[in-house]
Amino acid sequence: MNQIYKILAFSLLLPTLAVSQNPKKKDYLVTLTTDFGTAHLVFFQDTPLHRANYIKLIDQHYFDGLLFHRVIPQFMIQSGDPTSRTAVAGQPLGEVDNGTLIPAEIRPERFHYRGAIGAARDKRPDKASSDSQFYLVQGLVWTDSSLNDQLEHGLKWGERRIPGGRVPTQDQRQVYKTVGGTPYLDGAFTVFGEVIDNLAVIDSIAKQPRNPADRPLTDRRLSMSGQWMKKKKITKLYGYRY
Repeated sequence: MNQIYKILAFSLLLPTLAVSQNPKKKDYLVTLTTDFGTAHLVFFQDTPLHRANYIKLIDQHYFDGLLFHRVIPQFMIQSGDPTSRTAVAGQPLGEVDNGTLIPAEIRPERFHYRGAIGAARDKRPDKASSDSQFYLVQGLVWTDSSLNDQLEHGLKWGERRIPGGRVPTQDQRQVYKTVGGTPYLDGAFTVFGEVIDNLAVIDSIAKQPRNPADRPLTDRRLSMSGQWMKKKKITKLYGYRY
């Protein structure tokens, strides 16, 4: 399908993706279950197209049984390829999604700190996202010197050089120097949510032995479920502040 029409088709689906819950009082809490434990996720209100899409897919149990098909330590872990559910050992993964595109929702206040959730995409000039492939940021802790270098020259990752990203604000810069993340992705991919507890799950998956295509040698599956919960309860249970 022509890429423009794929975006249009997604837009026409939006009425069916509308969130009926009161966003002022409740939020959609996602439970991510992996071989290395459970973590909880939330999606941002200011990326409504991505938020509605992922709520719909989780309610359909779309991600249950999928693999983390690409893991790179000090970078990120990625999932969402539907063919990974039945993939044989060594099969290349990462080229398939749910069949439409989500228009980019890149916000200057949303950046790639450790635990951020980003939408994968191909090399499209409009930066439209895959409608099912996502990544969880691990990243690393930066210094002023390393931040300046990557913004000026890009980051050499293996044999590839990733261009320097959007210049972070001073507050964002401080987060990269303390919490860590992947600043060279800012401005290039939509960040639409975050992991709110148990970031050790990301660390455990990211360090798994992998093949040259970054697929773990041992299959690492996930499942995702969601429930509407009062924001006050989410704060009480997980310390997440709205």
